[in-house]
Amino acid sequence: MSRPGPRIPPLSLTDAQRAVLEGWLRRRSTAQALAQRARIVLVCAEGHSIMEVSRLLKVAPDTVRTWRRRFLEHGLDGLCDEPRPGVPRKISDADVERVIVKTLQETPKNATHWSTRSMAAATGMSQSAVSRIWRAFALAPHRSQTFKLSTDPHFIDKVRDVVGLYLDPPEKALVLCVDEKSQIQALDRSQPVLPMMPGVPERRSHDYVRSGTTTLFAALEVATGKVIGSLHRRHRATEFKKFLAKVDKTVPPTLEVHLILDNYATHKTPGVKKWLLAHPRFHLHFTPTSASWLNLVERWFGELTQKRLKRGVHRSVQALERDVRAWLADWNNHPKPFVWTKTADEILDKVAAYCHRISDSGH
Repeated sequence: MSRPGPRIPPLSLTDAQRAVLEGWLRRRSTAQALAQRARIVLVCAEGHSIMEVSRLLKVAPDTVRTWRRRFLEHGLDGLCDEPRPGVPRKISDADVERVIVKTLQETPKNATHWSTRSMAAATGMSQSAVSRIWRAFALAPHRSQTFKLSTDPHFIDKVRDVVGLYLDPPEKALVLCVDEKSQIQALDRSQPVLPMMPGVPERRSHDYVRSGTTTLFAALEVATGKVIGSLHRRHRATEFKKFLAKVDKTVPPTLEVHLILDNYATHKTPGVKKWLLAHPRFHLHFTPTSASWLNLVERWFGELTQKRLKRGVHRSVQALERDVRAWLADWNNHPKPFVWTKTADEILDKVAAYCHRISDSGH
């Protein structure tokens, strides 16, 4: 029989200690390491064993054991990092907190965001000190990202529908992600492109000559990564019906066809609906409005743009279309499926977190 381990002393919290620990968790400026230690102590105070806390918080048992012991011995002070050997610190924790709070909660009077120089001038610290603090806490005021939340009233149902097709596709059926990449421009540079040389990147003129546009209709097969493509000079319902007919001829007649596509008006015209009634094996699944990221064919369009179109030089639409067809044929010779991993619940939880941040931002 295995012998029981040593009995660990119970951990209890005063109301004041609990308030401080919970405050550390709520504050955005709290270091992640300190927030994790506070979380460990709070969960330990609920009476859980070290192994239970380890499983709940997904941290190593030794980590739980260390910070539990440090709290029992030194209280809240025991959760802070111990001083290390070397030159004494010139920047105190209060200085670090002041920079972080100012970065997150304020903006300079004469700019939309902080720079290391403006923050140094506002706090009286050196530019290098501000830079080190920002790097330590992964703060980058000069960077920004864009987002847009869908306002589709059926957002949840559509997410579950589309993601369900990705993660659990129906039997005897083909799941295709469909969209059109419109207005692909045939661009020729106004001057010859200078090739890359050792120490010198490829150089091209900033201006260009437009030679017309084309539209690529594409259907990405989720299981294999193969793509059915068709080029047209316009992207009306007429061209979309022609593309559907091509898909119908390409897919074996014994298989059902599930199309994932967006809410573009071309996909919902009376003519398209009539065509679908005549081809009952086709089933349409629409992504929510403003949620094109749910359609995997957009990822494939990104590959096409980066590897063929972005730096391509085409003096005519015909030359552009030849290059696109050649790239499509090469892709289908060596297809690479894009594997969807997020469940619908994970996506909806992340969207809910964004909504909470927006409603709690004070703007």
